[in-house]
This record gives sequence, structure tokens and C-alpha cells, in this order.
Amino acid sequence: MATTEGAEAKIALVTGGGTGVGRAISAALLGAGFTVVISGRRIAVLEDAAAALGAETAGTVVPIAADVGDPDAVVALFAAIEARFGRLDLLVNNAGSNVPAIPMEELSFAQWSSVVSANLTGAFLCTQQAMRLMKAQRPRGGRIINNGSISASTPRPHSAPYTATKHAITGLTKSTALDGRAFDIACGQIDIGNAATEMTEKMAKGVLQADGRIATEPTIPARHIGDAVVYMASLPLEANVLTMTVMATAMPLVGRG
Repeated sequence: MATTEGAEAKIALVTGGGTGVGRAISAALLGAGFTVVISGRRIAVLEDAAAALGAETAGTVVPIAADVGDPDAVVALFAAIEARFGRLDLLVNNAGSNVPAIPMEELSFAQWSSVVSANLTGAFLCTQQAMRLMKAQRPRGGRIINNGSISASTPRPHSAPYTATKHAITGLTKSTALDGRAFDIACGQIDIGNAATEMTEKMAKGVLQADGRIATEPTIPARHIGDAVVYMASLPLEANVLTMTVMATAMPLVGRG
């Protein structure tokens, strides 16, 4: 049951919360009773998403524009959350980007840097600010959930920037779980395989496989990712899902195809 903004509502921040998987996660958290702050770079997109999500769930959605790769913008984002709510119970590091699948030697430094900034630096900066706030607030503690990827362990062809950053997210997850342990801060990671969004529409037309074939791949509704995040977020802080993989059952990941 969704609740409105107030003392009893848990406060969640979903980065990249206005579109795709982030929007599905935001909807699921609203349905579970969270007040949800959604962030992203485009305020118009966030405001449209907040209006739609609020109407669908009768919950409280707060849009705040922020580029997670910009340290000053991240500090301002968390300052706004602290000023309005006084605390943060859940951070979902979902924001990310990718570049076209091209041979590694053809990647520009700007392309590499853009993916590192969005996928890795952004998650670090938000985690840093969340740790600061969660350590200081009363009651102390909170939870951080990182959007990883099965690409971290099983990359696609021509995906060096994305694969490298998602592999690094696993390290960030483990370091955060360790460093947060003494302060009642839990950190886990969800690795997603082909959730149906605008980014995965190409799966129906076929994508490059490791053996050079072009093959179609199945997808799953993004709401399943939201449901999984709600489960992770619903646990008491004494329990943690360190890693979870949610994927289309028939996608070519396990085995040899």
C-alpha cells in the first residue's frame, strides 16, 4: 500500500528514476510504501514521470535534476533530500549509459569517459553522500542497491566501457557492504539480464553474439526488476542480498548458447 510523504514513510532515491528500469523500480517502491525521489539530468522527463507515477500509485514522488557524474550536483542532490526529509533509507544506484558496440580500438576517450562517469563515478559519488547521511541520521543506517549487470561476468562483444564499469560496480558493492557494516548500512547488487526497455528494443531484431552470429534474445518486463528491488529493500538491515541475478530464462547466458 502506498503511503504519502510523512514521518513513517521510508525515503528512497532512485537515480535515473524517470525512465526504463529506474522508472519500474520507482513504481514498485511507491507501491511498497516508500516516498521516492527520482533524479536524472532532464527535469522535464523527471516531472512527467513523477506526475504519472504519482497518479498510478497515489504515492509521493519528488523529481530533482542532477548529473550523477558531477560531484557538486550530487552534493546538492543529497543536501536537498536531507533538508526536505531529514534522512535517506534507500539509495538505488541505477543511472547509467552506454556507447555503440564498436571495436575497442575505435572508441574515443570521450566515449570511454562518458560511460565511466555515468556508470561508475556516479555510483561512487552517490554512495559517498549516502554513507555520510546514513551514518549521521537517527535512527542510523540504511540500504544501498547497485544496478550491476550480467555483462560484468559475461561480456558482450565490443562492450569494454560498459563491461569494465559494471565489473567495477561489483567491487564498489563489496567495499560498501564492508565499510557500511559497522554503521547499519547494507549494500547489495542486482544484475539484470534483458529487462524490456527502450534500450533493449534491439533484442527483438537481433544482437551480436560471441561467435559472430546475430541472434534475437528474449526480454522480461521491467516490473520484475522493480519487484526484486522491493524484496531486497524490504529486508531488515540485519539481512542483506549481496548479489541477485534477474534475467530472461531463455537468454543465451548459461552454458554454450
